[in-house]
Amino acid sequence: MHNNGVVQEELQETIDEIAGVLGASATLEDRSFQLIAYGAQSGDIDRVRQDSILRRRATDEVRDYFERFGIAAAATPVRIPADTDLGVLARVCVPLRHGEVTYGYLWLLDSGPLTDERLARVTPLVARAASVLAQDARGRQDLGRDLRALFASDAGERAGALERLDLQGPVAAIAVREAPGRVVPLWTLPRTVLARTGSPVALLAPAHQAADVAARVQGMYGTAAGIGGVRIDLADAWLSWREALHALRIAEHIPRFAPTAHWADLGPHRHLARLGSPDLRELAVATKALLGDEELVRTVECYLDHAGDVKATAAELGVHRQTLYYRLGKASRLTGLDLHQGDDRLAAQLGLKAARLLKGHM
Repeated sequence: MHNNGVVQEELQETIDEIAGVLGASATLEDRSFQLIAYGAQSGDIDRVRQDSILRRRATDEVRDYFERFGIAAAATPVRIPADTDLGVLARVCVPLRHGEVTYGYLWLLDSGPLTDERLARVTPLVARAASVLAQDARGRQDLGRDLRALFASDAGERAGALERLDLQGPVAAIAVREAPGRVVPLWTLPRTVLARTGSPVALLAPAHQAADVAARVQGMYGTAAGIGGVRIDLADAWLSWREALHALRIAEHIPRFAPTAHWADLGPHRHLARLGSPDLRELAVATKALLGDEELVRTVECYLDHAGDVKATAAELGVHRQTLYYRLGKASRLTGLDLHQGDDRLAAQLGLKAARLLKGHM
């Protein structure tokens, strides 16, 4: 989104020059082994290079093999031997370092003539690529700050961010619960995605990418995610962010929507998600007597979610019908609600869901 085309073009030109000078197959990846650019094929090709070009990213197994040779901390080219089991030909890895930080890797298939003297010829080009990646990383940090402003409640902050960001709609906001102690490589996300760490993690993605991005980041953290509604106008992205927060709340506390909840799919749960603690507590009073018995809570919730269908409820819970009738009767005695009566069933259903949301009210 932010000068992505310019960055990509400059790096592609650089990798083409390197491949031309060395007469070797060259590939450029970021520090998470995500493909950025590659030169024309020269000589043999191995499965790793082929997969990298086709799938845009190295496998975890290949990444682990390469990292064993200390490439992340190396300041000079690293020669990596072949591994037939992995489908790896011998190659040279040139870390792309700027200011003593590794921002990516230049990979060269080593057919034999890549001597240190020949590699020295491309030192200026390697430095150029490292500088471009470093500037891009800093730009992403700036975009993260702008994203915070874009999602702010203050209209003035949002207006300032809109002036600085060169974005196109339609977009959708994503909220992902962070995991304590876990560092997630958000820089590996497509350059069309804006990301900001925090509680929760905030992202803004093109609408057609939102579901995939949410699933990917949710998987990185192993927690839950919420996706807001699509907005055509970037000025309304903050509304999508509010919806993403609400959807995250539902995903965390209503099991059937976990691990990723889409605002558009929440139906009546959207109204519950918007309620504050006082209103939720008022609803939860109806089923307060059940809250110490998780088995009873699950039974009543399942029964109500199945619209009172005893057969379907018993099947899902894996219990005999008589057991189900016993539990429902007990719930009625504890709460004073008649679960065969419409208004009482509605009160019970709202009460139990409100109680769940109260456990993690933001």
